[in-house]
This record gives sequence, structure tokens and C-alpha cells, in this order.
Amino acid sequence: MDNRLFQLLLEELAKKGVDTQQIHNNLTNIKKALYFLENRHYFTQSELIDFIAKRLREGKITVDDLEDLPSDYLEKVLKAYAKILNIDYVDLDSVDIDLKLASKVPLNNLKRYHILPLKESDINITVAVADPIDIEAQEMAQRLFPKKPVKFALASKQQIVNYLNKLELNENIKEYIQEIRRDLTEGAGGKEDVEESSAILRLIDAILKTAILSRASDIHIEPTENTCVVRARVDGILTEKFIFDKDIYPPLSSRLKLMSNLDIAERRKPQDGRFSHTVLGKEYDFRISTLPIVNGESIVMRILDKTKAMIPLEDAGMSKYNYDIFTKSLKTPYGIILVTGPTGSGKSTTLYGALNMLRSVEKKIITVEDPVEYQINLVQQCQVNPKIGFTFASALRSILRQDPDIVMIGEIRDEETLRIAIQAALTGHLVLSTLHTNDAISAINRMIDMGIEPYLVSGAIIAIEAQRLVRKICPHCKIETELDPAVYEEIKEYLPQNYRFFKGKGCKHCDFSGYSGREMISEVFKVDDEISRMIAKEESKEKIYRAALQKGFKSMLVDGINKAIEGSTTIDEVLRVTRL
Repeated sequence: MDNRLFQLLLEELAKKGVDTQQIHNNLTNIKKALYFLENRHYFTQSELIDFIAKRLREGKITVDDLEDLPSDYLEKVLKAYAKILNIDYVDLDSVDIDLKLASKVPLNNLKRYHILPLKESDINITVAVADPIDIEAQEMAQRLFPKKPVKFALASKQQIVNYLNKLELNENIKEYIQEIRRDLTEGAGGKEDVEESSAILRLIDAILKTAILSRASDIHIEPTENTCVVRARVDGILTEKFIFDKDIYPPLSSRLKLMSNLDIAERRKPQDGRFSHTVLGKEYDFRISTLPIVNGESIVMRILDKTKAMIPLEDAGMSKYNYDIFTKSLKTPYGIILVTGPTGSGKSTTLYGALNMLRSVEKKIITVEDPVEYQINLVQQCQVNPKIGFTFASALRSILRQDPDIVMIGEIRDEETLRIAIQAALTGHLVLSTLHTNDAISAINRMIDMGIEPYLVSGAIIAIEAQRLVRKICPHCKIETELDPAVYEEIKEYLPQNYRFFKGKGCKHCDFSGYSGREMISEVFKVDDEISRMIAKEESKEKIYRAALQKGFKSMLVDGINKAIEGSTTIDEVLRVTRL
């Protein structure tokens, strides 16, 4: 691991006489390293925090070396560092920032030195700084505010960057709209020139930035009778981001279509495309879909962030119990493993996580997807194209002639695809795919209903995982709560003797929703010899369910209730997605 902090920790361990070679070889990131050192009792958490803070003060590491620290460590380290320097530490999300103060000075200087003015008093001006021993940053802050002394406070670099980006957006949006409108009213050489104007490109850039800073998964641009509304889907819920006047919509939609190689003259039928764009120094792919509606075209952009898709399976939020069963199933040399759940339940992320775990030079892995959302090294990926007859079924037939070890099918939609997948599984291939069912055991009936003989299903299936995404409680406004008596009656049989439930009160960090981020709840149904015989005999779903429970199967509802008791989510969220 190429990290100065990690190297310093290894040196400190070596002084204690610890053999550091094995630690160095097995740890891939600083987060794992810190938890490992703490769990093995090489250091206590407070010793690690003091160690990091002192190395910062000595200049042996910089704030940039803290980027990959776990959030619980970062705040404590910064507080300890501020204490050593005898300055205040500020959590920017919990203070009231005077944004007018920042708007009085050039934004470029603030961004270059990672400084953010917070408030002005009669005596001084408080400025948040990411690196308090950076003399250049201190001098720049004093030059920007020459009339009063500057008092420095330490803040997280990422928080400063986020707020400066928000400031930039607020300033620029008004300017872009005025410029687009000026181009429209003056003619600017015709409508094509407006679509090509830099103002419309900057407006698109601002919309994409805003959505990405909000952790959005999709952007919706919808024309109404008088306006154009831009909404973003954050944690599965749509929130309004901008409202423009209707005259901004035509050049905005035309430019997005041009970027996605769509026909800008075609407004009567739906179109699909994609484009890449660099936002905040990072490349994102955007999958775009247009749909003709009464007032124009509804445009939806799916934000494809490779880092989110390539989440390691252990970090995807699966409980340890289910994770162990699922990963053990992945080690089986042949058979089918299905991931089930409704649209938007994170199935693709789980499949990509599984492929990430399985990929190696020794194995040939081929996927067939619609469309290919994320490209993975050492995996051959192909995209279906029904227009030329290249369907899931025909692609799968061709793939099996390519001598694969592992095949991933984006989705099983019909009997033909399912039958070929089962034949592939029975002839020595590991097949991963998704199916739309409400729970894991229902997938058995779905396959039989699709026309597959029960004995084939029983012989091919290794495991079925079902999942949903629940919103996580915002950590900033989390409070303990009591259950509604009606809800308690429904779930009391699943509750342990001692339990507590939590909810988010609602604060500015979570837009007063009480939730921030999402995590998975799941169930993993393992098919062993006894259950395989029950499937072949066409036993009822209830009998199979009872047999699975005796073997330790935990339903998604139980998994969700456990997550709620741990304080990750609320019972309301669990019941909302499991449809009890």
C-alpha cells in the first residue's frame, strides 16, 4: 500500500519488535490497516489518533494523506490536531456559514488554497482552513480580508471543497441563465448557435455537479406548461434541484441529445443514448433516455459511477451471516446463482461485486448485459442488440462456444434464456444472473412457471439471494424512538428480549428527511441436497420455506429488523420495502 501514514505505522510497529511483513502484504487500504491494528491490540484507537495528529504537526504527513481515513477516525484526528495547534476545529455541516462573506472575494483563490470564510465579528474574521500549517494559505486569507485580523479554524478538506463547489454553482447558475436568454433574444445567429453556446454547456455542467454532490443516482429534466423542472433521485427519493423558465428547456434538451448522439429532430418517439463527462475532476458515464410527453420530452439521466459499482462485496451492506453463505456459494465450480429483487434494489451492484471477487487470470468470465453499465478488467462483456437479433438467448449460445468458466447474464427474461442458462450450469459452468421476484424462494416457482422442468431447476440452482435497499438513518439527527403499537404487534415474534429502535429527527445534513445514504437488506436461500429433492418433487413453497428455516435461513424481514435494532435504518423503512 503506497501511503505515507501506513509506512509510518509499520515503522512504529517495527520499533515494538513486531514482524511487519505479513501485515504489509495482507492490508490493501488504510481503513483496513487501522481496524486491523486496533483489533489485534497493537494500538488503541486513542493511541492511533494521537499518533496521526502528531505526525501531521511534525509535517511527516499532510492532510492529503488522511483522504482514505474512516469517517469516525478523521473527525477525531482533526480534533486532536486542532488541540495540538491550539485552534478551533469546525464541522462545517453544523455551523451557520455566512456565504455572502465568501462571495466578496475571488472564488479561485479560495479553491486554490482550500480556505473558506465562515463569519465576521467586530474583532475578526473566522476562516476555515484545510492545512493550518500552510503559510501561503494563511497569507492569502489575510490579503483577502486586509481590514481585520483573520482567526483560523481547522476543517475537513473535503467539506471545504464541497462548500466551495456549492458556492460556485450558486454564483454561476444565474449568470448562465441570463447568458442563454441573451443568446435566445438576440438570435445569436439562430437556434443552433444557442445549442452550441458555452452558457448551455456550463449550465449542463452545473446540473451534473449539483446532482453528483447530492449523491444522486438519476437526474430528471421535465418540461411543464410554463417551466422546466430538474429533479434528482437521492436515496431512492426524488428531490427538486432547479426550476428554469420554459425558454431554457429547448436548447438544454437539444444539447443533451447532441452529447448522447441522439437525433435532435426526432421528438415523437423515445430514444436512448449515453455520454461521458468529467465532473469535479472525475469521469462519469451518463445513460440518457428521452420520452415524448404532452409538453415536450421527459429526459432521464442515470449516473454511472464506476467506484460505486465496484464496491467490494463485503462493503455492500450484506449481514455477515448472509455474506458467508453467499460467498461460499460463489466458490462452487458450476451451477446457477440468482440475485432477485425489484428494479432499483441494487442487484447489478451485487453481481458486479461477485464478479470482482471471482475475476482472475485463471478464469474466463463473460457477461451479456443490456446495456453494459460498467467495464471490468479481466471480464469480457457484450451488450445485447435486439435490432440485429443479438438477444440474451442468442448471445448466451455464442458465449458457451467461447469456453467460459463463469457466465453472467444481466437478466433472465424468458424461457429460452433460462433454459440455456440451466443447460450451461449443468454442463460445468458457473452462471450468475438476476430475476424479478419478491423473495428468494419465489424464484423457484417463477422458473417452473416459465416452463422449466422441476428436476432441471433442482439440479442447477446453488443459491438464490433476494435484496432490497433501505435508507440509512442520518447520523447527525439520530434519536431513539418507540414503536407504533400496531407495528409492534406485527413484528413482536421477531424481536429479541432487549431491543432499541431509532429514527432521524431531520436536519440540514439530510434535507430534513431523517435519512442519509442507503444500505442493503437481504436473504440468501442455499439449495442443499434435501431442498433439491423437495424442488424436484414439486413440494409447496411453504414446505420448502419451513425446511429452509430449520437449516438456519433468515428472511429479509428478519435481516431488516436486525439492521433496525443495530440503528442502521428504521422499522418503517424495512416494512416499506419488504411489503409485510
